Amino acid sequence: RSSRPGPRDAPMHCFIRRNKSTSTFYLYLSLTQALTDKGKFLLAARRFRHGAHTEYIISYDSDDLYPGSNSGVGKLRSDFLGTKFVMYDNQKPYDGAKSLKSRSSRRFATKQISPHVSGDNLEVGQVSYRFNFLKSRGPRRMHCSIQCPVGQGTASDPSKEKPPSTSSSLSLKNKAPRWHDHLQCWCLNFHGRVTVASVKNFQLVAPAGTSDPWGVGDEETVILQFGKIEDDAFTMDFRHPLSAYQAFAICLTSFGTKLACE
Repeated sequence: RSSRPGPRDAPMHCFIRRNKSTSTFYLYLSLTQALTDKGKFLLAARRFRHGAHTEYIISYDSDDLYPGSNSGVGKLRSDFLGTKFVMYDNQKPYDGAKSLKSRSSRRFATKQISPHVSGDNLEVGQVSYRFNFLKSRGPRRMHCSIQCPVGQGTASDPSKEKPPSTSSSLSLKNKAPRWHDHLQCWCLNFHGRVTVASVKNFQLVAPAGTSDPWGVGDEETVILQFGKIEDDAFTMDFRHPLSAYQAFAICLTSFGTKLACE
């Protein structure tokens, strides 16, 4: 299931294909060591404009990417600048998840986004991009706050894995790149998983010293990395405690122009 956390010991390798003409995005699980292969389909998303806002419908069904979809996993909504996003999940909530009610029972209706979201829509995360007032060169600066399950067994011992009963907020920030004098650009080590320079590329880590029931806050363990390999193909590698859905939703926020941030 796309709602299960990724592995603890090593990242799960995935890739995203984009269709610009239809504003759709497809997430696949890599089946080989190649950057992209045929892959196993996991999730799809479609971008909609709703007034001044942008919304993404995320679904298990690549042919059912519309508001009101019965196969919807969740959705994502941005502010009018495209710098702040709220993530909603259509799964059974963990303790502490924030349920948002509305008068209508129709699920994922475009005009019912927060604060008028259907009863089964749960706010499970936020992603924000910091303004670059000085217009200095450099990558986008991201911050994420994602509700993740606490108290599961290890991925290497499924027999001890128990359904999570609680969740806690995982804080993530983009790993700071280093300026490469010879190349005259900002660089991150993607270990061969990214081949094209792009402002969209990022690595997320958990800041040390924050609440960390998952044991990931060392600022070196990359929880999620995303990067360009072709014009419309991107790698997405994630690990515990993020799920495929959460990682996919975070990566979707990277698409689109953010004039105030770069």
